[in-house]
Amino acid sequence: MADRKKRSGKLWGGRFAEETAASVEAFTESISYDWRMYRHDIMGSIAHARMLAKQGLITEAERDAIVQGLSEIKQEIDDGSFVFLPELEDIHMNIEQALTDKIGAAGEKLHTARSRNDQVALDIRLYLRDEGLVLDRLLAEVQKAFTRQARACFGAIMPGYTHMQRAQPVLLSHHLLAYVEMFGRDRERVSDCMKRINIMPLGTAALAGTGLPIDRDFVARELDFPVVSANSMDTTADRDFAMELLFCLTTIQLHLSRMSEELVLWSSKEFEFVQIGDRYCTGSSIMPQKKNPDIPELIRGKSGRVTGALVALLMTVKGLPLTYNRDLQEDKEQIFDALDTVKASLSITAELLANSRFNTDRMRDATYGGFMTATDIADYLVRKNMPFRHAHGVVGKIVALCQKRDIELPELTLAELQQFAEEIEADIFDVLSVEGSVDSRTSTGGTAGVRVQEALERAEQQLGIA
Repeated sequence: MADRKKRSGKLWGGRFAEETAASVEAFTESISYDWRMYRHDIMGSIAHARMLAKQGLITEAERDAIVQGLSEIKQEIDDGSFVFLPELEDIHMNIEQALTDKIGAAGEKLHTARSRNDQVALDIRLYLRDEGLVLDRLLAEVQKAFTRQARACFGAIMPGYTHMQRAQPVLLSHHLLAYVEMFGRDRERVSDCMKRINIMPLGTAALAGTGLPIDRDFVARELDFPVVSANSMDTTADRDFAMELLFCLTTIQLHLSRMSEELVLWSSKEFEFVQIGDRYCTGSSIMPQKKNPDIPELIRGKSGRVTGALVALLMTVKGLPLTYNRDLQEDKEQIFDALDTVKASLSITAELLANSRFNTDRMRDATYGGFMTATDIADYLVRKNMPFRHAHGVVGKIVALCQKRDIELPELTLAELQQFAEEIEADIFDVLSVEGSVDSRTSTGGTAGVRVQEALERAEQQLGIA
């Protein structure tokens, strides 16, 4: 191969009288980040070469030389010996020039009937299709971590909160399984997004298609795409799929952030609901006693970074006329960074959860105080045929009495309760305990043990947990 350490002249430079300024090369290059698509660029080029040979646009010998050359280049990149040249701008030009240096004139025929516009659209779709599988696996691991903790803590009762005020007692397992549902929706969103990513764009060329006799369906079969894109102009300009995936990534990171906020609160001295393993915390450079929940804090902080990537691409696309504009080069850094951030956050979350211990006694103690079974009294009165709004007012007065006397609801006597409603009988005390409150919530999706057991078994079956 010719020396690739320095090269002048562009593959597109025929109509230019002057070389590109070094400052322009530095400003416009994308090889520093789009190199990571090299496998997908080579995969697409091999499929394209096979199609060109099938259609008689290149010979079988040229096809074989191209495939062999591209395979060697992939191996060189895999083992780190390939030299990327910024002056060749991007991964596509670097590979094409290396191929030509390696096999000669046959390499110059590879770009027949395609443009970098449809080539990059193909590469990013192939890349994101693979990343979708990785995301699904990582999301499933986080779901498994929550489900295993829910099984281990089954039966433990904790306060449920609204407005960060103690509201009603719930099973800790019920709370943990709420995140299993969240991340399940994330998996569904990513899977649905993949349907719009998994569309074959190659063959639309720069914007108008090509007059050469290509076979787009053949390339689609080679690359396992179920369909080809329908409109060449839309295909070249389309980044909807990237924006959609960034929305999915943002939602995932926001779910992780909500979880992280709870872990930060729950690990504080004020709550002491959870003990995060020492290996997943850090200390203070000045305060020897500190054990800081840095991992949840960083996950929470990175939500701004991922959301920023979505907003950046939205603003990039906002004012673009059809079809391709160089602005679209800005999509990849946002996509790559968001993917890296979310994947790292998911991976560390699964580890973090597996190395955390919930203080179920402290959680149970926290259910005392705050009149958490007040709604149960209202429900009790409804079952006695009292209109709910009337019952709500009655219970409000009962709570006011408890506040005045600085006692909790179970400390009232039956006679005291009956002063507020003659419908109240001795069985009222069955619903005043937190256990009775939890067990009463038998509606579908509720926190009663029987319902949570069903949800746990369903999650374990879906996730393949023995």
